Amino acid sequence: MMNLRTAARGFVAFLLSVPALQGNDGWAVTYQAIKNVCAWRGSTVEISCTYEYPKTFTLNKILWYTNKHNELVDLRDDTNYTGRVDYRCGEPSCWYYSSCIGTCTLRIRGLTQSDSAEYKLRITTNKGEAYSGVPGVKLSVTDLQVKVVIPPYNPNWVQLECHSMCHRTGYDGYTWYRDGTRRHQGRLDWFNINSEYRSSCAVQGSEHLPSPSVYAPETPSVGWTPPGVIEEGSSVNLTCTSEANPVAKYTWTKVTTGHPPGHSVQGQQLSFNTIQSSDSGQYLCKAENDLGTKSSPISIDVKYGPKHTFVIPSPPGEIMEGGSVTLSCSSDANPAADYTWFKDNQPLPWEPRRPYTLDPVSSKDRGTYRCHAENQYGYLGSNSVFIDVLYAPKTPSVSVRPLGEIKEGGSVTLSCSSDANPAANYTWFREHGGSVEELGENYTISNITTELGGNYYCEARNAVGLQNSTLMFLNVTATPPSPPSSMSTTVAAGTVAVLLATMLLVIFLLMRKRASRKARGQGGRPDTREESPPCPVYYNVSALTNRSASAAQREPIEEQDDPHYASIHISRSKNQEVPRGFAGALVESDQTEQVLYSAINLKRPKAVPE
Repeated sequence: MMNLRTAARGFVAFLLSVPALQGNDGWAVTYQAIKNVCAWRGSTVEISCTYEYPKTFTLNKILWYTNKHNELVDLRDDTNYTGRVDYRCGEPSCWYYSSCIGTCTLRIRGLTQSDSAEYKLRITTNKGEAYSGVPGVKLSVTDLQVKVVIPPYNPNWVQLECHSMCHRTGYDGYTWYRDGTRRHQGRLDWFNINSEYRSSCAVQGSEHLPSPSVYAPETPSVGWTPPGVIEEGSSVNLTCTSEANPVAKYTWTKVTTGHPPGHSVQGQQLSFNTIQSSDSGQYLCKAENDLGTKSSPISIDVKYGPKHTFVIPSPPGEIMEGGSVTLSCSSDANPAADYTWFKDNQPLPWEPRRPYTLDPVSSKDRGTYRCHAENQYGYLGSNSVFIDVLYAPKTPSVSVRPLGEIKEGGSVTLSCSSDANPAANYTWFREHGGSVEELGENYTISNITTELGGNYYCEARNAVGLQNSTLMFLNVTATPPSPPSSMSTTVAAGTVAVLLATMLLVIFLLMRKRASRKARGQGGRPDTREESPPCPVYYNVSALTNRSASAAQREPIEEQDDPHYASIHISRSKNQEVPRGFAGALVESDQTEQVLYSAINLKRPKAVPE
């Protein structure tokens, strides 16, 4: 039999039966409910009993306790019940034959589900005797439950059923509410999936104790812990919270634009023990229950230092002088890195982020380039890129060795150099004389003569172009003659002696002839006269020296008449100087002989007047 008792402020307790607990030797506790009392959360419940003890004892204390502690604790001293427990116990009556009988009621207000327990009464007497009513009364605190039933025939609606553990199956004395507004009575209601309203039910007559509302998940709240900047390598947890009843289930998915959803992870929290730069991106948290689904995105931006730093030239490969090339430094970094440029390990004053264009490219731009990427989380150097600028030879420079005066018979080396890429080939030329058929940077002239002096230049040529040097003048000085040897001196002295003797002989003969003429003129006829020879007289004199010739020239000769000629043959070595003082012509034969001609005028004797 089920009895319903109602308290002054409206509480409900269902007493399932009324048994009698028999004691021993006059001790007994009788509860007015057996085994189970069912009550709703927030309500008030009363548990009553009758106790009995022998007359020979005096009642000292009555208390209620539960089985939740290892030791016996009076509910009035239990902190879990502070302010919510009352005992209402009357004075016992001892008019029975051998026992005293009394009643006591336990009242608990504002029930919570943690109040569910077995409650027992204990009495103690003045003699230390005590008796507990075991077993006690089991209290079950529950909510009205709204069950969600998904019909197979309508995917857009679900069926709601109001249910209570304290009612028999099929009980329909319920009232339905939507967002606090009363709708209708009955055990069932309908809910449109993904609707934003809330539904609840209550037992008729206890509308102030409605069931918890059921509703679809609200928009989830997402975030990460610890808060702040996310650095690569740290530990990060993404959290998702949504208010929903029934409780929502959570699913995490990484969203990639243009791709289907990736791998999903179940749970309210998505954890990264060591987060990587590749984990950056947008994630979607979906909260779902039987009444609907709501999702919220969250983007995480993992910060990290530069990675994979490298230089890219455009266009790649060799660059012709005058062309254009753009150097770009690329690095994977967050935030974007600033770049420092280097050429041949020397920093360049280029802007820190933009690509750099060499336009036009010159030969000075040839070299090895690299960049250095850096942000607040790290730095990294790039690879090295060699920019090979091809250009025609620059104006060659010419030098001569040895320095100083160039003497006939010596050796001279001309050197030519030019800045060119690829390296130049060199050809040597003599002005107005064409190529000297000499290739290479150096041109050596051995045993140089004065005839090889003049202007020289070189031509530098490569696949791009050619360029001539300025003229280099070679001034070759003739070598002075060597002094005569002792043998030559002896020969010269002999020659001079012979020449002098010959001259004296000639003078002697002339003077003798003159004297002879005078004698004939005095002894012969006055009108007779000696005629001069029809042709000049030649005297062949060999090996005459200059000194003899000079002496002959200094000898005074009077009364010159017809000229007389003498030829002097002088043999000399090659390169020997001709003795000074001879007038006439010098003729050299293959035997290196010289023929000297000397003219001598002889005066004829004047005619003797008759």
